[in-house]
Amino acid sequence: MVTMAGPLTLQAIEPYLAQVNDLFARELTSDLDHVQKMSHHVERFRGKMLRPVLVFLSGLAAARRNDHPLGQTHITIATVVEMVHVATLVHDDVLDNAEIRRRGVTVNHLHGNEAAVLLGDLLISHAYHLCSSLESQIASRAIGRTTNIVCEGELTQNFNRGNWELTEKTYFDIIYRKTASLIETSCRLGAWASNADAATVEALGNYGRDVGMAFQIVDDILDIAGEQKTVGKTLGSDIEKGKLTLPMIHFLATAAPTHKQLLISLLESDASDRIDNARQLLIPSPSMRYARSRAQQLVDQAISAISDLPESEFQHILIDMARFVTARES
Repeated sequence: MVTMAGPLTLQAIEPYLAQVNDLFARELTSDLDHVQKMSHHVERFRGKMLRPVLVFLSGLAAARRNDHPLGQTHITIATVVEMVHVATLVHDDVLDNAEIRRRGVTVNHLHGNEAAVLLGDLLISHAYHLCSSLESQIASRAIGRTTNIVCEGELTQNFNRGNWELTEKTYFDIIYRKTASLIETSCRLGAWASNADAATVEALGNYGRDVGMAFQIVDDILDIAGEQKTVGKTLGSDIEKGKLTLPMIHFLATAAPTHKQLLISLLESDASDRIDNARQLLIPSPSMRYARSRAQQLVDQAISAISDLPESEFQHILIDMARFVTARES
């Protein structure tokens, strides 16, 4: 049974998620043993399968009463967005020098950065190959455009490493691009594949955008305040790499000058205990509560975006999933 958002069980889409798993594995099949082993290794990174779940739930929430709710187009799109997402995880682990992902060893830690970069490229290549099997090129162009946006977000974040004057505006632009844009596209394409009207596609796209941004803010909070055994990946990477996230941006804008300088000195330090010391400085600060409040505002916006959709169990599940974003610990 697939479990999402804590107590939610999404039995209606379990058969479709199983087909995503099968298609993902078939698409990545290689006659080269070393490629096959690496491709198989990344399957453990797929966790909650949030993006495929949102493709299917958006499709169901948007479907007209007499339409067949989900079809092969939904399954293909769901597999494609999952491939793109996993590729970004593999590349992120290289950028962050991470050793743990989904409570397992990262590709870069096992095989080195060069192999991990190439595997991420292979996943992107397969995503486009699979997406091109669809009769309409609308989805292919949407996926291509979104992948461009994701890469721009990663480049912008990398460019701003060590920029202690980073603004909230730039931060929100980064997290929209690197995280929320793919979630937004998952929801839009799920609704599109159900032949939804333009207003419904827009509503679900807005829902995905706001949920995605809230999700990334909570991820950034957990990188500071989470427990590695619960979160299941290497923590403290934002501090280690000098990537300012919302709690740090707010802290540097509002804390006493001595505390602000202390955080900057920790971010610039090479000391082995700098991450722990920075976490101890940030965790009890009002900046953590501020970041959670901004995430909650986005969740409220996401729920409002789909409030005018026809009432259904799938609309309710989407609302519950949005609410769970700010409650999650992993």
